[in-house]
Amino acid sequence: MKNILIASALFISSAFAAEPNLAINPVPRDGGWVKRHESFNAISKQGTATLVFLGDSITQGWEGKGKATWEKFYAKRNAANFGIGGDRTEHVLWRLDNGNFDGLKPKLIVLMIGTNNTGHVGRAQKELNGTIYACSAEQTAEGVKAIVSKLQTKAPEAKILLLGIFPRGEKPSDAMRQQNEATNAIIAKLADGKQVHFLDIGKTFLQPDGTLTREVMPDLLHLSEKGYDMWAEAIDPKIKELLGE
Repeated sequence: MKNILIASALFISSAFAAEPNLAINPVPRDGGWVKRHESFNAISKQGTATLVFLGDSITQGWEGKGKATWEKFYAKRNAANFGIGGDRTEHVLWRLDNGNFDGLKPKLIVLMIGTNNTGHVGRAQKELNGTIYACSAEQTAEGVKAIVSKLQTKAPEAKILLLGIFPRGEKPSDAMRQQNEATNAIIAKLADGKQVHFLDIGKTFLQPDGTLTREVMPDLLHLSEKGYDMWAEAIDPKIKELLGE
């Protein structure tokens, strides 16, 4: 009986290991996503941006609720925003394979990606022909690692500031927040202190008891105007250091 149980456990483990990691499989989206992606290609071809933010809707939000903060902190630094709402690691990988950063030689890239890998679990994905999405913290981390590697190839002289995925959900017990934290614990190891630097500012947004308020994140995921101020203030010393200001 013991041997049967061990064999069964090994079979189950092998079955999970055989599941493809969607987070590292480059895939595009449709609709307005394509137009925004192509606008990044145009910026890349100009080759003038020295600071680039790369990510999902939280990054794209610098053009929304974070607009005033962006003007204050980044406009003078010749920065570009390469954020697209809804993107997961696999979408960013596709973008990098299809023109983003081609011709661009930034001094610094600020990367934050992965919360949609967590948040889309269990949901059918149109770009995957309706496949129900599955992605663990380890798989998301592999996706982030692939992005970092590709950025190092495309912009070998750039420094990369890899941000920990921001907290989400009201309480520390929130399952998606916990998965993001697990991902952060893995991707933190990508830092080499030379080209890749890791910074987790998640606690900046939290109350002392670990709760997240709607004043900072109205939907407990996306930042308010105050939240963008907090983000910029928290990373500015590191940005100054990495840009040599």
